[in-house]
Amino acid sequence: MININEVSETNEMIEKENLDVRTITMGISLLDCISSDLETLNKNIYEKIYNSAKDLVKTGDEISRDFGIPIVNKRISVTPIAIIGASACKEPKDFVSIAKTLDKAAKDVGVNLLGGYSALVSKGMTTADKLLIQSIPEALATTDVVCSSVNVGSTKTGINMDAVRLLGDIILETAELTKDNQSAGCMKFVVFCNAPDDNPFMAGAFHGVTEADRIINVGVSGPGVVKTALEKVRGENFEVLCETIKKTAFKVTRVGQLVAKEASDRLGVPFGIVDLSLAPTPAIGDSVADILHEIGVEHAGAPGTTAALALLNDQVKKGGVMASSYVGGLSGAFIPVSEDQGMINAVNAGCLTLEKLEAMTCVCSVGLDMIAIPGDTKATTLAGIIADEMAIGMINQKTTAVRLIPAIGKKVGDIVDFGGLFGYSPVMPVNGFSCDDFVNRGGRIPAPIHSFKN
Repeated sequence: MININEVSETNEMIEKENLDVRTITMGISLLDCISSDLETLNKNIYEKIYNSAKDLVKTGDEISRDFGIPIVNKRISVTPIAIIGASACKEPKDFVSIAKTLDKAAKDVGVNLLGGYSALVSKGMTTADKLLIQSIPEALATTDVVCSSVNVGSTKTGINMDAVRLLGDIILETAELTKDNQSAGCMKFVVFCNAPDDNPFMAGAFHGVTEADRIINVGVSGPGVVKTALEKVRGENFEVLCETIKKTAFKVTRVGQLVAKEASDRLGVPFGIVDLSLAPTPAIGDSVADILHEIGVEHAGAPGTTAALALLNDQVKKGGVMASSYVGGLSGAFIPVSEDQGMINAVNAGCLTLEKLEAMTCVCSVGLDMIAIPGDTKATTLAGIIADEMAIGMINQKTTAVRLIPAIGKKVGDIVDFGGLFGYSPVMPVNGFSCDDFVNRGGRIPAPIHSFKN
């Protein structure tokens, strides 16, 4: 039972501390849409998405109104398109036609973003996987709401370095094709290691092949709530600090659980998971970096930052799992640069570097996220950065990701403004020494010894 004190407390969190449900994401299986005829395939995909999600936005708005809980985004994730298009697509432009179908379906049902223009290639690439990857720059340049991801590694399989090397070129090509819009195509593309099948957050969401035909996943967010709670225990020891974070995460997750259950009932779609990540926005007071500052570091990136982030991530998960039996997705603390004003301030202060961000990804929810870098960065350097981050995920048995934006025509210190939820970012310097001989070797980095568990 939820008592009156909890209701009052939740209202306070919503009105003054930026608590929101970041997204209701409907996962939709497209496996029953497969056809060897491209026109039939596109028709099947549109109809399946439209018929499944036509009431999603309306239902989300009704829940938000009925319960007074802001639901910021309504999204869709679909089965990885490399699988769905394998039979019909013979060249990259065939996959681009599917991307345009996805874009139209998403706009017609009114969702903010659609994820799943994806390939899973951690051990090798099929012909369809390679064609989809080659199509990504044009697909992202000619659509508005379609998001793409490629999973290139896992703890069980190792890292597919052929795919990593190829993606260095793909990211640069995407940046070039969208250079008139701040290279914004790269905002909609992420490279994963150990990608989860039930992630509601973009750009990496896709609907795993083991999932039900349709599913409702909810992502909650409350950096401002956590920061406000910690202000009340300023100077207390670590035990008090950890207990405060856990209790706050519990309350935040309860809100997500309520919304997820309500959306599931109203739409007649099974409830999947609640992702209890702390996802920041550019809004003042909605920053993970500000939480780290409240814990005791002057800026994100100062000595002690990685330890503070590890503590935060662990306590968020401990509190969240007590509030819902179905916690999944990514769940933890996101540390994107452009979407977090505190992170931007740390970069501008000279405290936060790309190398420190990489160290922080060892203990946080995802990885190198929404980072603008010089547009003249080499493709091999991009591949090396991706490989480093994938290795962190592979060895530590966790999800890691890379979402870099090589801003064409921009140099270190320039500002790239993406607008809205994506925020803005100073262009960060990249290590200029070469890794060409490493990434050009080809083949696979083997799985680590601890992957052998059977």
